[in-house]
Amino acid sequence: MLAIRRELYNTHLRCTSTRSLAILVSMTSRIMTTASPAASGAARRGAREFASRADASAARALGDFIRSHRERLTPADVGLPRGTRRRTPGLRREEVAQLCDVSATWYTWIEQGRPVSASADALARIAVALRLSRAERAYLFELAAQRDPAEPDASAADVPAALLASVGLIAAPAYVLNPQWNALAWNAAAAELFIGWLDAAKPTATAGVLVPRDAQGHGTNLLRYTFTSPAARTLIVDWETRARRLVAEFRADSIRHLNDAPTRALLDALIAQCDPFARFWASQDVFEREGGRREFDHPARGRLAYDQITFVPAQRDDMKLVVLIAQHEPHGEAPTAAAAHDANTTLPRC
Repeated sequence: MLAIRRELYNTHLRCTSTRSLAILVSMTSRIMTTASPAASGAARRGAREFASRADASAARALGDFIRSHRERLTPADVGLPRGTRRRTPGLRREEVAQLCDVSATWYTWIEQGRPVSASADALARIAVALRLSRAERAYLFELAAQRDPAEPDASAADVPAALLASVGLIAAPAYVLNPQWNALAWNAAAAELFIGWLDAAKPTATAGVLVPRDAQGHGTNLLRYTFTSPAARTLIVDWETRARRLVAEFRADSIRHLNDAPTRALLDALIAQCDPFARFWASQDVFEREGGRREFDHPARGRLAYDQITFVPAQRDDMKLVVLIAQHEPHGEAPTAAAAHDANTTLPRC
């Protein structure tokens, strides 16, 4: 039991955002599952105590952030008269509550870190009243574990032209992913590498940039390719480990969009159609997208190794530019007849 509490506490120290609590839920579940029956009750109590402390810590962080930004503003900044006998730095809590159209008591409690409910709409009004920058507003919603209602609809927002054009300027394999991990643009090197995925999309080409005929890239989804294409099983070295990791990375990456219709439809379809994906998703594993070494058994070029680097555009943090840097010149052998046969094998329920 002491070991369980110590592991939970050490993990808490490593967590830097409210979103990291999703990782703790998965870890706590696995730890409690492996505990002896005699310790399970104590483990549950320890997990509840830990969750309570984590919630209180998040509430205090949110309150401290809001109070700090309130104290930076003057009445003149928001069009209010200065008044007399002003002893508090910056705006008064009552003044911010008035600007936000919320009760002074509720606003005071949220600054004090009390466990009060804060809706996304109320947080948006606080962000406006405190004149938060784009980065500050995003941080506010991250602390509150809420989605900003002003966040652009990923399915409707235009993709920055410069982001799409960038893949044509890169010699290494490169592609752009949207929130559902549909490829929206890629270059010829990526199409040559990813057999059965980007080479089969029948794209249109402009200045070295290949884009799908469907603007949302529904036919170029990375998860669908990984789990439903026999070619992916042959191309990706150590497929099961990489596929399991990919699902855990998507769980972490999609948390802000998990209830969006396109994301929900993708998950529902893969869970229903593909047993490996359903099993990996049910494991509740969560990992950050770290990049690193990627190996492929290419049907024409043999074994290839790359370093994967993922860039997140400043103005569209729901998208990714992925680049694969070759680690060495390939000198692999041509694929064997058995490998060619495996690439055409039909996978069960995928």
